[in-house]
Amino acid sequence: MPNQRDEAVDDPPADLPCLEKLDSPTGSPPTASLSSLTELENCASNLSLAHEIVVNRDFCFKPRSPPTDSLEGRVTEIVHRAFWASLQEQLNSDPPNYNHAVILLQEVKTMLQSLLLPRHVRLRSQLDEVLDMELIQQEVDHGALDLHRLAGYIINTMASLCAPVRDQEVRALRDLKDPVELLREIFRVLGLMKTDMVNFTIQSMRPHLLQQAAQYERAKFQQILDRQPGFLDNTTAWLQAAASEEASAVRARSESSRADSQGPVSATAVLNRAYMRLLQWDPQDQKYPETALMDRARLDALGQQLQMMVLEASVLLLTNAQCGGAVFSLQGFVGKLRQSVAALLEGSHTREADLKGALLGLGETVLQQVTEAVSGQGGAALPRESLDLLKGQISELWKQNNPVRTLIGERVQGFLQAMLQGGPAKRSPELSAPLRLVSAELVELGTAFGRIVHFNRTVFGPFYAPILRKLLFPPGDAETGDDSR
Repeated sequence: MPNQRDEAVDDPPADLPCLEKLDSPTGSPPTASLSSLTELENCASNLSLAHEIVVNRDFCFKPRSPPTDSLEGRVTEIVHRAFWASLQEQLNSDPPNYNHAVILLQEVKTMLQSLLLPRHVRLRSQLDEVLDMELIQQEVDHGALDLHRLAGYIINTMASLCAPVRDQEVRALRDLKDPVELLREIFRVLGLMKTDMVNFTIQSMRPHLLQQAAQYERAKFQQILDRQPGFLDNTTAWLQAAASEEASAVRARSESSRADSQGPVSATAVLNRAYMRLLQWDPQDQKYPETALMDRARLDALGQQLQMMVLEASVLLLTNAQCGGAVFSLQGFVGKLRQSVAALLEGSHTREADLKGALLGLGETVLQQVTEAVSGQGGAALPRESLDLLKGQISELWKQNNPVRTLIGERVQGFLQAMLQGGPAKRSPELSAPLRLVSAELVELGTAFGRIVHFNRTVFGPFYAPILRKLLFPPGDAETGDDSR
């Protein structure tokens, strides 16, 4: 029931992803009719919305209000102020003019009706009886309209329909005496209640959507592909790059083991490598695979978390190597150090210059914490050479080819690939020593990444299969690869 709902999620939903091809020429003349373009846009919008509802457990709608300092916000404020001022003038005239008020009562009735469930038979009948617009018009004509009586009934009806989170706002309506302010607030609260109803419906539908999500998204994507045959071009290039990397890796393993023959390239390994590439995607590269566009915001966020995790693990590894286990074993030292690392590196991944500056400051902080920890235990101070070396090693982590950062990055990549190969239902692989201090965060990231990958592969596996078949098994070769799903 609507009045039994929990409070809607406070965090706003992520912007619905766009399926528009980012590299499309802006000056190209239209080649399709307006109706077909509109149909295509609706199809893409429905696909994005359904995907967001399924994969984002916190998804909910929020009432839209433009920023007050924007042009749209200022225009909206001016128009609304003029509308309510006009209504105030009409109600204050002698005799009062209720023309606009009657129209607003009709809109209130319509909004209340939209909140009723099929079982609200008595309430619907009562609503039609009290807010009988013909009767209200007759009362206006005879100067007998009682706005406060009707407003009282409307507020009581809202109180019986609203979610618990709106109880206080509905109660506040009873304290308003000015009819214009009362109507304005009634419309505002009704708008919130309609949003609550939409979110309640979404929560109710989610279990049913989960059962049909893969088939629905696949069918919708096929409709887009039927209208835009080139809509898999970026996906093909993405898989082709992953296939080339995987072939090189297989060749290198074969050469290092001195095997006589090179093993086949697995379609599953190619897909896993392709998914891993999404975590390190260059923001300037606009040729993002179409099949992953709806999850790009989530994958980009995971990629940023991954970068910070690699840097954090690198700092911990260097500190442990220079200071020894005696310092690391001190109670609370590692936790305090990790908090400092996370705080100083936050937001520094987007620009190289920011990362350099953050690492310089971090080096000073690490030295200070190490010195305080050693002196607090009454131990001998670490040699100045060791401290300077540690500070220099930390400041060098900004380089992409830094040996420590590269090592940790490879270990993290290997862990995530092992999680993908194990599938969503299997136990997480063992972590190497440098990563054990960030194990909880890494497993959480790997689980979230694995969920996205598993659902994407379930939905788009039939689209990947023919592409991988052409890449891995050219005409004439035996097709012995794994299923892309």
